[in-house]
Amino acid sequence: MAQTGPFTRELEAVYRERYRDFLRVATAIVGDEASGHDAVQDGFAQALREQHSFRGEGPLQAWVWRTVANAALAARRRRVARREAPEVLGIANTNGRTDEPGVRAWVAALPERQRLAVYLRYYADLDYRSIAHVLGVEVGTVSATLSSAHQALRSRLEEVER
Repeated sequence: MAQTGPFTRELEAVYRERYRDFLRVATAIVGDEASGHDAVQDGFAQALREQHSFRGEGPLQAWVWRTVANAALAARRRRVARREAPEVLGIANTNGRTDEPGVRAWVAALPERQRLAVYLRYYADLDYRSIAHVLGVEVGTVSATLSSAHQALRSRLEEVER
């Protein structure tokens, strides 16, 4: 029988409210929408199974972002282990527009922490505190990570403009 306690109801509300955002970020991490969907489902199932580990020190949504991101990263690692290169897809940004293909490729080429921080900030529209919770780092580290990512992307743009 399914659990129907307060945690489950709140988790369901997060799922209903932000599913498309979770899917967009998971798809960006894994490389295709079907695998992204699986990662979101795995992340939410893991959150439900591990609800006892949610200590309430941060928002539930940030904790769920961590489980979904971890599920997507695990799926990506499995794909890489099978030597399948993830595709760089046209992922809609928070404005609903699709990013330029070059920018998508540049973001996909960032180191893992930078790439995940960019996805969480600009694709999921999370604030720095929530990103810090998802990544398990300090807010200052999020700021530095995004700054490094911005610099790397800026450098690529300058190369193209030359």
